[in-house]
Amino acid sequence: MTDTIALVLVLLGSILSLTASIGLLRFSDVPARLHAATKPQVLGVILIALGVAVALHTWPAVAFLIPIVVIQLATAPISAHMVARQAYRNGSIDHNTLLVDELADDIEAQHDAG
Repeated sequence: MTDTIALVLVLLGSILSLTASIGLLRFSDVPARLHAATKPQVLGVILIALGVAVALHTWPAVAFLIPIVVIQLATAPISAHMVARQAYRNGSIDHNTLLVDELADDIEAQHDAG
């Protein structure tokens, strides 16, 4: 029974990671690609790690997988934020599609102060 649960978890995680890669290829703008790269990919890694933990039945495996998940949860949003900010600054983001543009106010205040 646990092998079936592990198989389902790994399969669902793989499908989510596949949808993330398809989203990177199909979406046209930077914010949509970042959303596709971070949300399903992180959940996919978590599901795959859970599946591996269920399949191996050992605490050392769980202890090995926990840092992987924690690092993934920490680095994916930070890297997406850095990419989005750089895309904003170099003009890769269509400003007409933004509903709220808080960064423009910060950049304008920075130019006024400097």
